[in-house]
Amino acid sequence: MNKKQKVLIIGGVAGGASTAARLRRLNEQAEIILFERGEHISFANCGLPYYIGGEIKNRSSLLVQTPQRFRNRFNIDVRNYHEVIEIHQEDKMITVRNLQTDEVYQESYDQLVLSMGAEPIKPKIAGLDSKKIFTLRNIPDTLKMKTYIEQKKPAHAVVIGGGFIGLEMVENLHKAGVQVALIEAGNQVLAPLDYDMACEVHAHLRSKGIKLYLGNALQAIHEAENHVVVDLKNGVIKTDMVIMAIGVRPESDIARKAGIELNERGAIVVNGKMQTSIPDIFAIGDAIEVIDFVTKQPTFVPLAGPANKQGRIVADVICGFDRSYQGTQGSSILKVFDLTVATTGINEKTAKRLQLNYEKSFTHSENHARYYPNAMDMSLKTIYEKSTGKILGVQIVGYGGVDKRCDIFATAIRAQMTAYDLTRLELCYAPPFGSAKDAVNVAGFVIENILTDKMHIFHWHDIADLQKRKDVTLLDVRTIEEYNNGNISGFINIPLDELRESLPLLDSSKPVYVACAIGLRGYLAARILMQHGFEVYNLSGGYRLYQFIDEEKIKI
Repeated sequence: MNKKQKVLIIGGVAGGASTAARLRRLNEQAEIILFERGEHISFANCGLPYYIGGEIKNRSSLLVQTPQRFRNRFNIDVRNYHEVIEIHQEDKMITVRNLQTDEVYQESYDQLVLSMGAEPIKPKIAGLDSKKIFTLRNIPDTLKMKTYIEQKKPAHAVVIGGGFIGLEMVENLHKAGVQVALIEAGNQVLAPLDYDMACEVHAHLRSKGIKLYLGNALQAIHEAENHVVVDLKNGVIKTDMVIMAIGVRPESDIARKAGIELNERGAIVVNGKMQTSIPDIFAIGDAIEVIDFVTKQPTFVPLAGPANKQGRIVADVICGFDRSYQGTQGSSILKVFDLTVATTGINEKTAKRLQLNYEKSFTHSENHARYYPNAMDMSLKTIYEKSTGKILGVQIVGYGGVDKRCDIFATAIRAQMTAYDLTRLELCYAPPFGSAKDAVNVAGFVIENILTDKMHIFHWHDIADLQKRKDVTLLDVRTIEEYNNGNISGFINIPLDELRESLPLLDSSKPVYVACAIGLRGYLAARILMQHGFEVYNLSGGYRLYQFIDEEKIKI
């Protein structure tokens, strides 16, 4: 990078601030100007809901870097309250408006970095101009909502949208003493999860008193007396405040006006070096299209981690280093009251849509040794390639240890490891922290058994068809007490410990479909039956998974 080069960065927070800091570390003489239309250039946007709920006590904790500290430490010309309104790519100039003085001026550049982020989606419906309707993107939004709650003391709130921000707002409004209803147009919360894994999250939300309206789209909003009336496709809710959290879209208007290539969703198209279609203009963060690391398909994944990495890469490329972004795998984690939800890689919906040759496996493991106090279950869904066993994605829902396991899977996916590799991982073990056979190992063991024909599986969604057939045996190998406390219609009960002596009761000409609590006893039963000449299939995830899904049908 030429020492006299001038780099302009539009937008701060994760991407822009990371780019600026890295540029300065690499080149002390470069002229770097960071434009931010708001007051804050670097704040903990992921922490905003927790300030509203009181988990984060001090507003100052949300500020990662103030403009003055950033200037002092990195010698960067920080211009907050300055909005870039136009890019003149032919002349390598931008037009800027000082929002405090209304002055409009132009600034030249050698390289330009676009880090405008994403903005909340606002549906085209009536009533969104009400002062009782809020979105959450920045600190002013947060203070506005916090002040409203403290002053107006709302008894009830409606959250529109069951994504990450929506669920974080549900929890934190609940902590602030507000009764909450969650509206989601789809049939589940958290789109990165598959429906079968989301059902456990639904059950947990309901246990906390959250009213769920799933598969119920917002139609209109209007004020009546002192309340807000939310009109849904099916029903009406009267509330005191509404939080719009139906998702985000790239904030890319100035890029579009400058002739920079966008995709159909409005995300800026970049190559591996984060270069746009216009020379010397780069783009990073929530405003861009990325390549899915697993499928190699273009996608949109607005996450802070990738934005930081992209900022670092842009700075390196500008300074002459040969760096490129290798794709995003969507590793993410969320706290939902006592529950932790984490995902990485692709889900089954994506695998099915792309017609990949995949299979799935459901396993349940404790977060640490069962005999050590307070062991808690984790539910895992692993997506893998049928032909090789390569891990394509995982979803984990549980109460402890979820983050550790999902990070291991994220590393495994990045390293393109297979289920066989998972069985060989040597992970830390002591009773308070894990098990000798860790949950990650167990997921690998189960998939290895499937791949090597030591076990054949069937899934919860196969049961309805099996219940109609007369040419199969449906067998539950749990204890009599477990069976009597709840079972799948059509399954006869022979406890595992009585199975060998009960073999004459079973017709060896019929395939046997076995169910147990989580799949382990079903596997043991399958191994016994297979070695006695039976064709056997084990219910992946067991009755525990089936029960969450079956109960969800009743709730809906």
